[in-house]
Amino acid sequence: MLKVEGINQYYGGSHILRKVGFEAHVGEVTVILGRNGVGKTTLLKSLMGLVPVKTGSLSLDGRDITREPPYERVRQGLAYVPQGREIFGRLTVEENLRMGLAYRGARTPIPGELFELFPVLKQMLARRGGDLSGGQQQQLAIARALAAGPKLLILDEPTEGIQPSVIKDIGRVIRTLAARGDMGIVLVEQYYDFAAELADRYLVMERGEVIASGAGSSMEADGVRRLMSI
Repeated sequence: MLKVEGINQYYGGSHILRKVGFEAHVGEVTVILGRNGVGKTTLLKSLMGLVPVKTGSLSLDGRDITREPPYERVRQGLAYVPQGREIFGRLTVEENLRMGLAYRGARTPIPGELFELFPVLKQMLARRGGDLSGGQQQQLAIARALAAGPKLLILDEPTEGIQPSVIKDIGRVIRTLAARGDMGIVLVEQYYDFAAELADRYLVMERGEVIASGAGSSMEADGVRRLMSI
């Protein structure tokens, strides 16, 4: 589904991403691991077009999206849940969800499946997003990204600052979405156990480079936990 080839990215004179390449497939969770500052979030922003790719290429379902603006990438099926959630605090839960449907028209109904995945949101449709707990805001951010029915869901550290019970709920949702077989998921994560439980494929980044990759089932044998602590 998603093919990333030789991505290089710079901030000023700093070389942030160095020839990064990987593939993400339908029905699978591709986990990107690494410590703070290794370029994980920059990579995701490059995938979404929030920062322009200097060199390299991106394709989705065989279509080159390297130079397409973010809104066109969303139309093609990419959805992004940024680190820190970035919901609209002054809008209600319902209004936040409708923002995820913005390009489909005002009369497009909110998919009922979102409330099956996140039952708490149905009870809070009229509540302002800023009044929700951190865990509820994260569920809202994921539901907003799912509203338009993406082909690829990109999640940037969804467990950050979230209580354990909600982390379990988010893990359950990710497994459910991958098992449907009509969506790929790219997950950036620092919480090793959460990542290992979900990963079909993994890659580890260090100083802007991919230093290890493989099947999720081999993460322990491959010493991924050790790589993350170096």
